[in-house]
Amino acid sequence: MKKTVLIITALLLTVISYSQKKELREASKQISSNSFEQAKQTLASIEGQINTADDSQKAEFYLYKGQAYMGAAGNNQEDLMESVDAFKKVSEIESTGKPKYTKQAEEEIQGLIVRLVNSAIQDQNAEKYSEASKKLYAGYTISKIDTVYLYFAATNAMNAQEYDNAMNYYEELLDLGYTGVEKEFVATDKETGEIEVFVNKEEQNLMMMSGNYVRPQERMSDPRKPDILRDLGILYVENGKIEKAKELISNARKENPNDIALLKAEANIALQMDDMKRYNELMQQVVASDPENPELFYNLGVSASSIGDNENAIKYYQRALELDPQYINAQVNMAVLILDQEQALIEEMNSLGTSAKDNKRYDELIDQRNEMYNNAVPYLEGALKGRPEDANILRTLMNIYSILGEDTKFKEMKSRLEGLEE
Repeated sequence: MKKTVLIITALLLTVISYSQKKELREASKQISSNSFEQAKQTLASIEGQINTADDSQKAEFYLYKGQAYMGAAGNNQEDLMESVDAFKKVSEIESTGKPKYTKQAEEEIQGLIVRLVNSAIQDQNAEKYSEASKKLYAGYTISKIDTVYLYFAATNAMNAQEYDNAMNYYEELLDLGYTGVEKEFVATDKETGEIEVFVNKEEQNLMMMSGNYVRPQERMSDPRKPDILRDLGILYVENGKIEKAKELISNARKENPNDIALLKAEANIALQMDDMKRYNELMQQVVASDPENPELFYNLGVSASSIGDNENAIKYYQRALELDPQYINAQVNMAVLILDQEQALIEEMNSLGTSAKDNKRYDELIDQRNEMYNNAVPYLEGALKGRPEDANILRTLMNIYSILGEDTKFKEMKSRLEGLEE
């Protein structure tokens, strides 16, 4: 009886093996003709039996499964990851024997990573930051050596306000010792004069052959670690981990005491904590390192204004505008600081009586108010050149021109404002 059972079992295995070979050939044809959904169905019909096959058939099955899922996936992350798992199984199965499909599976994985990253770039450009972050993290999990994908997964998670994910990714980057410094291949665009970064040496060479670029160079990129520390410090502060944030930057600055980016990161943490005094102290050090940077003076102006130090805020904004006369935000903030005097003037005007002394004081306040408006107007007009459709600037100028009796300018601002509101 036992022999009979063994014979029947042997015959059954033979039939199954023949069926698997037939279905594998069919799946291969379907993949070749881009009939990926049909290939998935064909492979699913024998997946429950594949464990009884020899290693060669198993490896072949998982190669086709990976190709079928990848072909049918489009931008579907789950199907792309299913494809990755299948390709990885090919390598696992053939790790102890003679590899037949491993090389092809590894090449497919590299192609799949490219698809994930390109899809993530499309998502990022469309401001679908959550989707981009997930795909970039998936790309990193597939190939752990590509830590740059983890970095961009973190930055997209920040943009998506998925702060727990961003925190975890940044912490993993620091644990890995990631700095973000890498070799870049660049050249200067003849037409624009701007330096453009290329993916690799081959792309750089190709672009140079086009004749549109000059001065090809290799350089090391700026480090990304300070940005990681800055963002991670902000996340710690927002999560109530104040001491951890301070410790993070403190340790980093001990390693790199002259790193201005880290100094900015520490200043940013002080800003997040509303410690404006400390923020000002740190920003003074930053400014000393780059005294011709208008943005730094603008930031100092913002911080000084936030603690009520309007006198110094005006000085900082003026310096920013000396360095960059078209700095719109500095122009707007200067106008705001000047117009902040309006409330006190109006309150005093309204408190006056009808005596000769009060009437004289009223006329003095009118003159002060008009002088204030005249001081603010140049900054508002400058800002309007950069933001010609800014309703707030238009409305403010319209009201000022009305009070100053400048009817022509008043009508112009009114017309432009009405044009925006139609």
